[in-house]
Amino acid sequence: MYIGIDLGTSSVKVALLDEAQQLLATTSRALAIERPKPLWVQQNPSDWWQATEAAMDELAYLYDLSAVQAIGLSGQMHGATVLDRQDRVLFPAILWNDGRCEAQCVQLEKEVPESRQITGNLMMAGFTAPKLKWLAEHHRLIFKQVAKVLLPKDYLRLCLTGEYATDVSDASGTMWLEVGKRRWSDKMLSVCELEQSQMPKLFEGNEITGYLRDKWARQWKMKSVAVVAGGGDNAASAVGLGLYEAGQAMLSLGTSGVYFVVSDGFLTNTAQAVHSFCHALPERWHLMSVSLSAASAIDWAVKALGFTNVAQLFAAASQAREDSQVVFLPYLSGERTPHNNVYARGAFLGLGHEDNSATLARAVIEGVSFALLDGIEALEQTGVVAREVVLVGGGAKSAFWRQLLANICGKSLHYYRQSPVGAALGAARLAAMAVSGERVGCPLSVEVSEPKQMKEIDLDKRARFIERYGRLYG
Repeated sequence: MYIGIDLGTSSVKVALLDEAQQLLATTSRALAIERPKPLWVQQNPSDWWQATEAAMDELAYLYDLSAVQAIGLSGQMHGATVLDRQDRVLFPAILWNDGRCEAQCVQLEKEVPESRQITGNLMMAGFTAPKLKWLAEHHRLIFKQVAKVLLPKDYLRLCLTGEYATDVSDASGTMWLEVGKRRWSDKMLSVCELEQSQMPKLFEGNEITGYLRDKWARQWKMKSVAVVAGGGDNAASAVGLGLYEAGQAMLSLGTSGVYFVVSDGFLTNTAQAVHSFCHALPERWHLMSVSLSAASAIDWAVKALGFTNVAQLFAAASQAREDSQVVFLPYLSGERTPHNNVYARGAFLGLGHEDNSATLARAVIEGVSFALLDGIEALEQTGVVAREVVLVGGGAKSAFWRQLLANICGKSLHYYRQSPVGAALGAARLAAMAVSGERVGCPLSVEVSEPKQMKEIDLDKRARFIERYGRLYG
């Protein structure tokens, strides 16, 4: 058996796979998010560990874990977790969707004009490097105590194993990695007053980074099994779905919206904030466009428009008049691809007396979908156009949204009903690869989800959507 632990923004999910890599069980625990000031988004790393321990306790209660062979990790990317020499957390973890360090992004690109060539990416406030630059400027005494900088999932690794390690897919989102060469950049670290000794050791996603501490092995009635590097949440989700060949793609509807395509080598489009990262598998890379508000915009609309739950919002939207002129800009937390603007904000446009909660609900869903298309078009300027797209994430549960996305994006979308645990699933599969010695393609061919459903494009409706999209982004 194999375990995958995914540290998301809103929850920790744990997946248990059997020897054939079939999903046996999942457990989860919710996480709170702090927004103490405008643009600030942070969490307490101790909450991550408490949630992980509770989810693992539940799994150990439900199942005999003595046959588990390895644990893999995945998680939200970019979060800055700073520790002193005693591994004490010095400051709340600044998250991926935090926008406080825009000024530091400008400063870093001025100080290292070739940063985009080194890292393959545009300096963005969500990434890790400007967060440390901000900490150095605003909390100098705390910064001087920093002994290690870890990404969120790698804080869990430290708790599990006592080791400082990360994988190259997650490290790609720090702006300290030479993504094409899969190694730390001394130049990018130096400009942040850091050095490699303060960084975790780099691994490929299917490599062993350490072993489970005896304390946790006893608590969960397990052996002291290998803990595998794993991957950033999107790279791990891709592994869970078997996406490892160039041109395979995934559209993820989580808190943020992500279009992920495996690339044939290292490619970039920094001018439009396309992310160019290492994949969680050796000798592979991927491109991503990221919209900061996807399912989170739907959750906001549920509260703002007075719906009881998400299902009620989708039901109302599916029955709403299609001739409404109202459109929605979903930039509730700023935006990344292709605009890279932390100050962008959401808005309803074109409201009329005939509009109501149902037409506004539909506009929110369409607005998020248009923003995703905006990012997809930026990514495809690299020349990478997906052969097929798998739809994943909690938002993908809605058949209405799945069909609307197919029409707006102009792509046939495949959907797996178990996709909400994709990142934890991928982490577990990377764990299986590490201990079995399987070649990259082999375990990825195993079906671990229920049969996929396809949403084909309705060409008539697509034409109407493209006209509306043109009014927003043309």
